[in-house]
Amino acid sequence: MIKAGIIGSTGYAGAELVRLLLQHPQAEIVWYGSRSYVDQKYADIYRNMFDLVDEKCMNDDMDALAQKADVIFTATPQGLCASLVNEKILESSKIVDLSADFRLKNVSIYETWYKRTHEAPQYLPEAVYGLCEINRSKIASARIVANPGCYTTTSILTLYPLVAEGLIDPDTIIIDAKSGTSGAGRGTKLPNLFCEVNESIKPYGVATHRHTPEIEEQLSYAAGMNYMEGESVLINFTPHLVPMNRGILATCYASLRQGVDTAMIQSAYEKYYKEEYFIRLLGEGSFPETRWVEGSNFVDIGYTVDQRTNRVIAAGALDNLVKGAAGQAVQNMNILFGLPENTGLQLVPVFP
Repeated sequence: MIKAGIIGSTGYAGAELVRLLLQHPQAEIVWYGSRSYVDQKYADIYRNMFDLVDEKCMNDDMDALAQKADVIFTATPQGLCASLVNEKILESSKIVDLSADFRLKNVSIYETWYKRTHEAPQYLPEAVYGLCEINRSKIASARIVANPGCYTTTSILTLYPLVAEGLIDPDTIIIDAKSGTSGAGRGTKLPNLFCEVNESIKPYGVATHRHTPEIEEQLSYAAGMNYMEGESVLINFTPHLVPMNRGILATCYASLRQGVDTAMIQSAYEKYYKEEYFIRLLGEGSFPETRWVEGSNFVDIGYTVDQRTNRVIAAGALDNLVKGAAGQAVQNMNILFGLPENTGLQLVPVFP
């Protein structure tokens, strides 16, 4: 059995990790970490865990946790994982970090967008970006896996084949994305209160959202650019808050290269994703809906070509708490320990 510890187990992503790992046939949770609820019973915080979890919440002592766990999940705000990780911990346990601490290779870009000093830049070169369908060969031998963000997972997977095959002009990419409110976390924030979000939709982080450089970096690699030397895809990314609990929908627009047609786009998607268990290709003219992926680790992708403007419009949808966070983290764990990637993740989407 893989012994797993969770720091941040009482946030939304952490609670989803608990739900998934409790059902995993090869995993055992040995640490329910929570800075806010130390010594309180986990099932008193999340009553859906009544009679399923008897343990009390523990602290965020990663050094102690590393002596008990084979893998540590850090479902925490930015900065915490970087402030705690050290060589002794990495000699004892793998880390799957759900924050942004190790997603960006360029420390100055991290510090510019996140407005904080990176406390463990020495580990950035070895950390592997945990987008499983793209980086699984590197993930398998990693000590630190940087679990991607929810917007980024949706956007990158939707666009990656088109960029990698040179079918679109990457500097014309526009991403219009929507998220359910759980994407903002469980902390109390005035803009996320029911009366503030219900019956409304709003853009936020316009031209400033922190997932922007993450998407740009990964698409730059897809385009064959030398990102660390300053070459980069530049995108317009606008997220929107939608009054629903779960779900991400990213609609992506880009200009096609000369001569590119629908058949070439379909061929590119099939080249990269036809054998991928968690990516469901809807094909040309069919578009995803968040309700058909809710509660699952699936990503649904569809597209169309606008002949009038010579642009492709591609859309991807996923559950931000599963494939966009905890599910992908478990998928990364499966890769790290040599298990089939869908172990414990064969989740049928929930409807209604």
